[in-house]
Amino acid sequence: MTFTHLHLHTEYSLLDGANRIALLPSRIKELGMEACAITDHGVMYGVVEFYKACKKADVKPIIGCEVYVAPHGYKERTRAQDKEMGHLILLAETNEGLVNLNHLVSKAFIDGFYYRPRIDRDLLRQHSRGLIALSACLSGEVPQAILAGDRTKAKALAQEYSEIMGPENFYLELQSNGLPEQLHVNKALQEIAAELRLPMVATNDCHYMNASDARPHEILLCMQTGRKLSDPDRMRMGTDQLYVKSPLEMKEAFRFCPEAIANTGKIAERCNVTLDFETIHLPSFEMPEGTNHYDYIRSLCLDAMPQRVTFTETYGETDYLSRMDYELSVIRDMGYIDYYLIVWDFIRYAKEQGIIVGPGRGSGAGSLVAYLLGITNIDPLPYALLFERFLNPERVSMPDFDIDFCYERRGEVIDYVNEKYGHDHVAQVITFGTL
Repeated sequence: MTFTHLHLHTEYSLLDGANRIALLPSRIKELGMEACAITDHGVMYGVVEFYKACKKADVKPIIGCEVYVAPHGYKERTRAQDKEMGHLILLAETNEGLVNLNHLVSKAFIDGFYYRPRIDRDLLRQHSRGLIALSACLSGEVPQAILAGDRTKAKALAQEYSEIMGPENFYLELQSNGLPEQLHVNKALQEIAAELRLPMVATNDCHYMNASDARPHEILLCMQTGRKLSDPDRMRMGTDQLYVKSPLEMKEAFRFCPEAIANTGKIAERCNVTLDFETIHLPSFEMPEGTNHYDYIRSLCLDAMPQRVTFTETYGETDYLSRMDYELSVIRDMGYIDYYLIVWDFIRYAKEQGIIVGPGRGSGAGSLVAYLLGITNIDPLPYALLFERFLNPERVSMPDFDIDFCYERRGEVIDYVNEKYGHDHVAQVITFGTL
């Protein structure tokens, strides 16, 4: 495989990365490359979008993250030095590696957040299987030690990371960006690599797509830091070379170390993560003893009908029973009975605790079963609302109920779901607004 970019930031490195995922794979192919990595700062927000976009364009996606490493314990937040943190590139070689990377990033946010989501070397040691690490940019721990004049520490850190990851899974990262500091670091990294027999790899720390995007990227940094372009003390990259360079440009820049170029292709060939978007993974709703899911949800609907429904000449009992059984058959055949019961259960809990619950929004209001279960508060029959807009055998994406809880007590509902199904089965989904 040809040269591959293994250190690249998308728009999900918020107000820092300017590579648009929608445009990136076509640019990678245009430049003659077969694969590309995503390594956003401390987060994995863009992984699914990146994976799908790359697959659609026949570009091999490499899933990674530029994590922040705390100088002491990742849970430490008491000393001034705890604000300092080094960068480290982690790439998922296997699906086991992706699981470990997800775990590390989650722990960084849940337990290690202090200005940034952070891990530490001990945590990495516990979850290093299936991962490949690169020593990162000038903000990496090894380069930082070199820049501080402590070559002994730099060598010791490189040795430690090699022991944590395994000698074939830790690479010293060389960059060619025109910065004098980088030239100094590159020289030292090559010496350390020779002394410790560690492999090297070439990257470009891509923050934007084209060379002409360097100036707009400066504006992005000003937005991040609240500074003006005219401010002499504003944050700067100090170079206009952090774009998605062609393999030819990279080979020319690294004529002094061709093995670092070759190793990008070797790493790309090793990284083979697959994401499954076909299988739906839902917790199983715990049933009362002696009943099955279909009979249970049907009995709940029948029990609620006298209280929830007023029969009329237009829509009588037969109409409601027919619609209910039709919906239940579709829900059963598509495997969503557990989903309905899970939602019914936490809404029931919220109402029992006196937590205000909204009437329901979106296409879910077209489901009579949802209405009978109290998930929504709109009877769909009098308003001729279509169940098929919410759920039908042709629907590709999973349906979801739009539910609102009182913001002051919303956390109680989330805690209930966490306690019932386990923290490893519950996640909150972030929403990004885009232009």
